[in-house]
Amino acid sequence: MDLGLRSKKAFLAGSSKGLGFAIAQILAQEGCQVVINGRDQDRLKESAAALEKLSGVTVGFVAGDTSAPEEAPRLIEEAAKQMDGLDLLLTNTGGPPSGKFESIPEDSWQTAIELVFMSHVRLIRAALPYLKESEFASVLTLTSYSVKQPIPNLVLSNSIRAATVGLTKTLALELGPEGIRFNSLLPGWTKTERVLELMSFRADQNGTSIDQEIQHIAEDCPLGRMADPEEIGRAGAFLLSPAASYLNGVMLNVDGGIYKGTM
Repeated sequence: MDLGLRSKKAFLAGSSKGLGFAIAQILAQEGCQVVINGRDQDRLKESAAALEKLSGVTVGFVAGDTSAPEEAPRLIEEAAKQMDGLDLLLTNTGGPPSGKFESIPEDSWQTAIELVFMSHVRLIRAALPYLKESEFASVLTLTSYSVKQPIPNLVLSNSIRAATVGLTKTLALELGPEGIRFNSLLPGWTKTERVLELMSFRADQNGTSIDQEIQHIAEDCPLGRMADPEEIGRAGAFLLSPAASYLNGVMLNVDGGIYKGTM
């Protein structure tokens, strides 16, 4: 199936590695113009070069911290300038620290809100003028299946990512009439650097090994394994693409069935 992504213009926040990189890879391989983002300039250069090798298309990049209030307008403006416009936006951030409720000080909550929620708000706000000029405008927020089924020892992520889902659904209703689609991708456990950090934390807490913690996750998933990043990337690229033109306000679990609910 042709996703209709050729020559579309996409900016992906938090995409120098992990799931953002995986989505950027699929978009680029489908012929989409791509600008990736991360905080580390050197890593961005390496990631852009890797994407170009995988896809055969030129990949742009713009460095910056999306949790900083003043950064979103600059990042969007620079990306749109590189591509001469913007059709597709992925808002994505790193995760906040692990821990249970009583171990998290109040200032960590505010820091996590800036990182995990306000970065989405600011990027979308900055991108709207460009998206309103596009015939194929689409926004994808990257969250987690934890917004439906909280994950132990992740109280910050469980709580704050749920706000992003609320924002996504609200904007789907508010801006759908203007032709801008908003959806959210809710991935399950995936083999990324972030997940390995979480597995290391769990191993320290439980007196186990990282491999044992990964096996425990796999046993809880009906498919018996974690996802490969490319599996999440394909779902994300589809939701962003014109091929998903009637999908709006969708919160899509891509978790191998680990979420136990029916809604």
